[in-house]
Amino acid sequence: MGPLELIVIAIALAMDAFAVAVATGVTLKAVSPRQTFRLAWHFGLFQAFMPILGWLLGLTVRDHIEAFDHWIAFGLLAFIGVNMIRGAFAQEKSCRSDPTRGMTMVALSVATSIDALAVGLSLSMLGVSVWWPALVIGLVALVFTAGGLHLGKTMARAGCLGKWAELAGGATLIAIGLNILREHGALSAILA
Repeated sequence: MGPLELIVIAIALAMDAFAVAVATGVTLKAVSPRQTFRLAWHFGLFQAFMPILGWLLGLTVRDHIEAFDHWIAFGLLAFIGVNMIRGAFAQEKSCRSDPTRGMTMVALSVATSIDALAVGLSLSMLGVSVWWPALVIGLVALVFTAGGLHLGKTMARAGCLGKWAELAGGATLIAIGLNILREHGALSAILA
């Protein structure tokens, strides 16, 4: 996996966190440095940890599925991408409490990082080391979360921005999945 592909994956994965951060910024209206740190740190940490967990899970089954691992990677990325696109059209929920605290923050951290678990599983199946990608994915999520939180507090139409961010993230993951099929020659076999 090249550096550009890694950055694209990290940005695509950060779109969920970004969209949630924008919505959180809109909800809070006034965002303190402490709230920014809490949300960005947790989203970044979970985004970095989940690929490692997925990668470790993938190591246990990799030898048994090497013949069709590219299809699994495509399926996972396409599934995540379609869910992100579908989520962009779902009605947004409003938050009454501070989402940067307590169990709400933990639940949001897990929900926005489930996609990263599947990416870690895909990396394992492709035989790619997870450590550098996990660090990059976590840092990108941290930066996007902090930026999204502050963007959300200043933009009146943040809900629309979050929707487009999720759409772009979902489409990007599907495109990366198709690229994996292309690299393994599976896409040309289908189109032929």
